[in-house]
Amino acid sequence: MNHAHTQFNRWLSHPKINKSDKEKLYQYSEEERDDAFFKDIEFGTAGMRGIMGLGTNRINHFTIKKAVVAFGIYLTHHFPDSLDKGVVIAHDNRHNAFEFTAICVAVLNQMGIHTHTFSELVPTPMLSYAVRHLDAIGGIMLTASHNPKEHNGFKVYDEYGCQLVPQKIEKVVEILSTLGDILSVEAPFAILKGQNNTVSTEVETSYLQKILALQLQPNLSKDGFRVVFTPQHGASYRLVPWLFNQMGYDLHLVKEQATIDPNFSGTLSPNPEEPSAYIQAIKLAKQVDAHLVMVADPDADRVGLAYKDRHGNYPLLNGNLSAALLIHYLLTVKKAHHQIPVNGVVYDTIVSSPLAKKIALSFGLRVESFLTGFKFIGERIQFYKDQAGPSFFFGYEESYGCLIGDFVRDKDALQALTLYAEMTLYYFHLGKTLDNVLDDIYQSYGYHFDRQYSLALKGVEGQQLLDSILTRLRSTPFKSIGHHNVIKFEDYLTQVSKSEHDVLPIPLPKANVIKFYLANGSTIVVRPSGTEPKCKFYLSVVSKDRIDLIKEVEALKVSFFDTYDIKEV
Repeated sequence: MNHAHTQFNRWLSHPKINKSDKEKLYQYSEEERDDAFFKDIEFGTAGMRGIMGLGTNRINHFTIKKAVVAFGIYLTHHFPDSLDKGVVIAHDNRHNAFEFTAICVAVLNQMGIHTHTFSELVPTPMLSYAVRHLDAIGGIMLTASHNPKEHNGFKVYDEYGCQLVPQKIEKVVEILSTLGDILSVEAPFAILKGQNNTVSTEVETSYLQKILALQLQPNLSKDGFRVVFTPQHGASYRLVPWLFNQMGYDLHLVKEQATIDPNFSGTLSPNPEEPSAYIQAIKLAKQVDAHLVMVADPDADRVGLAYKDRHGNYPLLNGNLSAALLIHYLLTVKKAHHQIPVNGVVYDTIVSSPLAKKIALSFGLRVESFLTGFKFIGERIQFYKDQAGPSFFFGYEESYGCLIGDFVRDKDALQALTLYAEMTLYYFHLGKTLDNVLDDIYQSYGYHFDRQYSLALKGVEGQQLLDSILTRLRSTPFKSIGHHNVIKFEDYLTQVSKSEHDVLPIPLPKANVIKFYLANGSTIVVRPSGTEPKCKFYLSVVSKDRIDLIKEVEALKVSFFDTYDIKEV
C-alpha cells in the first residue's frame, strides 16, 4: 500500500474526521485520492497555496491550523516580550475566508498572541501597511491571489510588512517538521491568553491618503478622459472607486465583476495575466470609449492594463511593458522637475525584461535584480533603510505587480492603478496613446518582446516529469538552441554562473531556477512555480530592428522545447 492509500485510510478511521467528511472522502476517485494524500501540502517561500478540500495536500482547517501553530511558535521564539503587539490577519473574497480567519485568531490567542482583524475583506497591500502602521510583530494574509475559485492560501509577513524571506521561512518550516501528524497538532496553551482587536478605520484612511500623495501631477484635467476598472470580484471593489472619485476621474466600473463573489461568477478568469480576464472590461470600454482599462486581481496586489491605441483597438500590456512605461513616465516627469534621486535604485527580478532596466540606467539610477517573489524587494528596501543606502524608487515583477511608495512592502495594485491612470492621462494631453509612447521607447532602447509559457504538473507523475526536464537542462546546459548558441548558463540551485571563460558565484539565495543567455541577446528562464503545480518558461527576445518579435519568440520556444524534449505545454 502506497503512502497516499495509507494516509487516506487513516483519515477515514480518524475520530477528528466527521461523518460528513468521511462520506466526501468515499466519493474521491482514485486519482483524486492520490493527489490529495500523496504528500503534505508544501509550505514554501510564498507560504501555502492550493486546492481546498480534504487531504494532506489540500487547504483545509487542519493544514491552516498546523501552519498557524508553526508561525505562532516562531513568533514566540523571536518576540517573547512583544506578543501584545500582535499579528494582523486579513483575507480576500475566497471561500472559507472567515472560517480560516477564525482558526488563525483562536490559535494565536490561545498561544498568548494578540491579533488584529479587519471587519471585511481587504487588499493584500493594506495588510502589509497595517502591520507597519500598527507596529505589529507579523501578519497573515488568507488568499490564493489570482488562482481559480477552488483554491485558497496562507501567506505570512514579518514585522516590516514583508513576506518572510527564505531564512525566516526556513525556521517556520523547521518548526512545522516537528509538529507531527496534521490531524494531531494542537496549539500550546499560554497562561495569559491573547485578545483579538478590530482594526480601526484610521488604518484604511491613512493608507489611502498615502496613495493619493503619490500623484506627481494631481491637477491634470480629467475632462474627456475615461477609465474602466474591474476588481474581479475581489478586495479592491470598494477602495478603487473611492480613490478615483477623490482624484476626479471618470471611472466606469464593470458592475457584474464588482460584487464580492468567491465563485467569480461574472468573469472567465480572475487572473490579469489571462486575456479572458479582460473580456467584459474591454466590452464596456468600447461602449464608453474609454482610454484605459484596468484589471486588479482578487487580493489587489497586481494589476493588468489594456488601452485604446491609435487605431481604436484595446491591446493588453504585459507586466514588463507596463512597468517600463511607468518607470519612463515617472523619471521623465521627475527629471523635468529636477527630482530624480541622486542615489536611487530600481528593483526587478531575474525573469524581468531588460527594457525597464535600460530605462532606469539611462536616467542614472542603479538596478538590482532578485529571485521572483516580492519579499526579496521588500527585504532590500528595509536593509538599505537600516544601512542608509540607496533610496528606493521603484520595484516590480513581470507578473503584473509593482510598488512605488515604500509605506507598503509588497506589490500594491492601488498604488499602481493610481499612477498608471495618471501616466495615461498625461500622454492623453500630449495627444499620444500608449503605443505611440512605446514606439518612442523602442526607438531609444531597442525592441523587446517577452512571453511566458507553462507546463502543467499534477501529482507524482507531474513531479517526475519536472525532475527529468530539469536534469536534462542541467546536464547539457550549452546545447545550441536552434541556430542560437548559449553563451552563459546560470543555475540558481547551485548558485553558479558558467560561460565559456568564467565560472562565477551567484550572490542570491538558492532557488530551483535555470537561466540561459543566447548569443543574439535573448534569454530563457525555467522556473518551477512555488505556488502552483506548474513549471514556467520565460522567453525574452531583443532586437534593434522592428521585426516580427512574436514569431521570433514562438520560434525560440519551439527550438528550446525540441532541443530538450519538453512536451505538453
